[in-house]
Amino acid sequence: MATKVVIGAQWGDEGKGKIIDILAQQAEVVVRSQGGNNAGHTVEVKGEQYKLHLIPSGILNPGTLCIIGNGVVIDPGALLEELDMLTKRGISTDNLKIDARAHIIFPYHRELDRLSEAARGKEDIGTTGRGIGPAYMDKAERSGIRMCDLMNEEVFIEKVKRNVFIKNQIIEKVYGGSPLNADDIIKEYLEYAKHIKKYVCDTTILLYEAIKAGKNVLFEGAQGTLLDLDLGTYPYVTSSHPVSGGVCIGAGIGPTMIDECIGVVKAYLTRVGKGPFPTELFDEIGERIRRKGNEYGTTTGRPRRCGWFDAVIVKYAVRTSGLTSIVVNKMDTLGGLDKVKICVGYKKGDEIITEFPPSLEELALCEPVYEEMDGWEENIGHIRKYEDLPENARKYIERLEQLCGVKVSMIGVGPGRDQNIIRA
Repeated sequence: MATKVVIGAQWGDEGKGKIIDILAQQAEVVVRSQGGNNAGHTVEVKGEQYKLHLIPSGILNPGTLCIIGNGVVIDPGALLEELDMLTKRGISTDNLKIDARAHIIFPYHRELDRLSEAARGKEDIGTTGRGIGPAYMDKAERSGIRMCDLMNEEVFIEKVKRNVFIKNQIIEKVYGGSPLNADDIIKEYLEYAKHIKKYVCDTTILLYEAIKAGKNVLFEGAQGTLLDLDLGTYPYVTSSHPVSGGVCIGAGIGPTMIDECIGVVKAYLTRVGKGPFPTELFDEIGERIRRKGNEYGTTTGRPRRCGWFDAVIVKYAVRTSGLTSIVVNKMDTLGGLDKVKICVGYKKGDEIITEFPPSLEELALCEPVYEEMDGWEENIGHIRKYEDLPENARKYIERLEQLCGVKVSMIGVGPGRDQNIIRA
């Protein structure tokens, strides 16, 4: 297996959790390197579903070292809820490690997230309201508070009091909100520290030593390429870097330590939140895909916008993350349709473009150019060999490979851990 990165190659929600769970069974170390509890992986094992937001999916495999890297922003309350959920379901969390450099989300981050979204009105970004963006803002402003600070009570108290004083000025004077009490936050978080302390260490050392020892290491991505702060559909993006390059910074390793980059896509396309979506479907087919694919957010429960597969987007992800292969999930969801479509380019005025534009305004002017293909039968969930797939399903996969410029290494034909076709 060596060292593999798994990222979302669309707008997130591509079913990475399932693929990560499969690969994690071969991994000795599983690492989360960016985002916070605004992300979610749904993993199904033996008919049981586990919804994980911060803890790497490898936690479901006894003996696997699970690392929350320095690039993740952590809400300690949410973390402890997740730990408690796993413990109650008989899952050991003894092998979890949290990097001492990881930044912490506080109540003032959540409050500022809520207030700033409300102030934007119709121009809101559509955040989850969990304080992720404001926490990353503090990190960039160099006023963030990290796990290592939480482990030092004197330092922690001083930093929280300073930050709460400043944040209250913004909450009250800019947004007209109610101030927060620093002492209440300090008391709450020092209690969290008692439960979290045993997990905190310098994970960059553990990771470096594991890779040097030749262990199988899996980096699990959160969100997706088009939500990347730099490369996504800005400003409708997350506050971190879900592309493969983000792993290096968020986990504290060099790029030469990565062997494979795997992008996960759906056989169609979904998006949560606002922003242009060229292939979005507003008809009964879009609703059918939403129902059959259970397209509702793991973290928010929001219904996802659904549309046809966009090869322009995935080709962009292949290029910007150096993808060595892609996994196509939810082929079964498209089963039973007479015709399926693939977006092969955009029509912008009189021009046809095949590269993803950097400007949101330019993207909004783009209309999809489709290729239409014959569909395949509805029930393919039992198939495990590529040659056993219906001919039209194979043609669809092979056309995606041609358009995106990368091989399809795995095909998901159902939600179960075993409902996959592995291609050599």
